[in-house]
Amino acid sequence: MPRAKRLDLPGVPQHVIQRGNDRQPCFFRNTDYLRYLQDLRDAAFKFGCRIHAYVLMSNHVHLLVTPEQAGGIGRMMQAIGRRYVRYINGTRGRTGTLWEGRYKACLVDSERYVLTCYRYIELNPVRAAMVTDPDQHRWSSYRHNALGRFDPVVSPHPVYLQLDCNDECRLARYRELVASGLSIEELEAIRLYAKRQRALGDARFQAEVEQRLQQRAGLGVPGRPRRGMGEKLL
Repeated sequence: MPRAKRLDLPGVPQHVIQRGNDRQPCFFRNTDYLRYLQDLRDAAFKFGCRIHAYVLMSNHVHLLVTPEQAGGIGRMMQAIGRRYVRYINGTRGRTGTLWEGRYKACLVDSERYVLTCYRYIELNPVRAAMVTDPDQHRWSSYRHNALGRFDPVVSPHPVYLQLDCNDECRLARYRELVASGLSIEELEAIRLYAKRQRALGDARFQAEVEQRLQQRAGLGVPGRPRRGMGEKLL
């Protein structure tokens, strides 16, 4: 059975998830995280992708990325995979795959869900009980987006910039957003749409995606969220 074609549009952000094979670690020491970030930066620049938010966990990665061209994210992830796996295999004396098959990705409605995905990604270490504050996790975009510490990997999304025209005020507003957390409905929606690789957004956004790609963008009946969640988010 052929693999389903990804939903992929230039200029539309995607929430990308890649996990270690069999949920095993893909980062083993600080230099591994640094190497991945360098590979990510190089590949994003080469293939015209803007990274808005990221978190590197011990056995998986979350990215929020906008490609300039369709296929840009796929080429970026393929390049990172080749370079990083070669590096890990060489430094650890191992062979074979590191990642669990293909990465997963879903389109994200800029108007409604970009900042929600920002927060979902950067709060991942808190939800995993690794830290009590996202600032304590070194390997994420939080310190750039919330504290203004320069990170060459990160390129702000226009919706993030619209929080405030003043840099300090924008950082403060973003910290407030992150501190407010995410509702159960928001968490479930992000997870479900990422798993099903559909378009996270309202009916208008999904209809626009379907018109442009001639592919189903919504969940459909089999994966429909619970009644309350659907009414609230979609």
